[in-house]
Amino acid sequence: MANTFRTIWTTEDRFVEVIDQRELPHKVVVVKLQTYKDAENAIKNMTVRGAPLIGATAAYGIYLAVREMHEKGLSKEFLDEAFSALRASRPTAINLFWALDKMKAALEKCDDYLKISWEEAARIVEEDIEICRMIGVHGLPLLEEISKNKKGEAVNILTHCNAGMLGCIEWGTVTSPIYQAHEKGIKIHVWVDETRPRNQGSNLTAFELTKHGIEHTLVVDNTGGHLMQHGLVDLVLVGTDRTTRNGDVANKIGTYLKALAAKDNNIPFYVALPSTTLDMSIRDGLAEIPIEERDQNEVRFIQGKTNTGKIEQILICPETTKALNYGFDVTPSRLITGLITERGICSPTEEGICSLFPEYS
Repeated sequence: MANTFRTIWTTEDRFVEVIDQRELPHKVVVVKLQTYKDAENAIKNMTVRGAPLIGATAAYGIYLAVREMHEKGLSKEFLDEAFSALRASRPTAINLFWALDKMKAALEKCDDYLKISWEEAARIVEEDIEICRMIGVHGLPLLEEISKNKKGEAVNILTHCNAGMLGCIEWGTVTSPIYQAHEKGIKIHVWVDETRPRNQGSNLTAFELTKHGIEHTLVVDNTGGHLMQHGLVDLVLVGTDRTTRNGDVANKIGTYLKALAAKDNNIPFYVALPSTTLDMSIRDGLAEIPIEERDQNEVRFIQGKTNTGKIEQILICPETTKALNYGFDVTPSRLITGLITERGICSPTEEGICSLFPEYS
């Protein structure tokens, strides 16, 4: 892929580096992770975000814990503490638990913890890259068909939050079919929701679409329905942090409203779904998926670049006003047209999911 870069990588001294996504789009800052606590904090404070990247960071967090345990002669209790701390770092993204379970299973079968934890974390990263690439392979025909029907006019896609390469390692989930379509010469235009309160759309999605030369327009979060009513959206494409056995999807807060508007306007609503975000232990997403509630100051303050070039946080409400800040909502499967996975596209049902992933039957 052109303009390829990774969001997490290892250094010559076998530590880990990530892009501090809190500083984008105005600065590209690299943060070095040297302990599992560094990885835990990076996940908690959203230095890294996006379900696949959270999982990869947690995996390398376990490697860093093993390294620290080895260098300091600490007991296995230290490693158990690391597993517990990383597991508690963010509650909604299932990739976190998937990656930690894979690391635990790998370590249970070996004697050389340092070697195996390093290798398993690297495998998790490479697996995510291939999963995202294949989501693009299977999602591309949807965009090709729309382009054909529009006789080569731009395909207008509405997305929410950032399910791009910044939330993964490479390719992204939502952006993978977009990038692959762009590389084939298909005209693409993306409506980018700003995605309050942390503005992952304006800060991150717009940043990476700019880097890849994809035409896009930033809109406020409540614009999507209006665009759909006036025929300006061909497809809604979003990511997922956790998907249930029956196809309910937890994604960034506000996704549910986009699905309602899409349903009312007969606009296809697809979810780019890496299988690592499947939680087959849950059937009722609304009742069972834990929804993270974050600091109210993420809503009360907004960060941006001033005319003088300074990055500042600004209070946007009266000082005494309280705010409620849910990180995610749940979109019921009945509002979803299809799930785009690394094995193909399926209906958002247990039967559809198990047809592609029979190991979950």
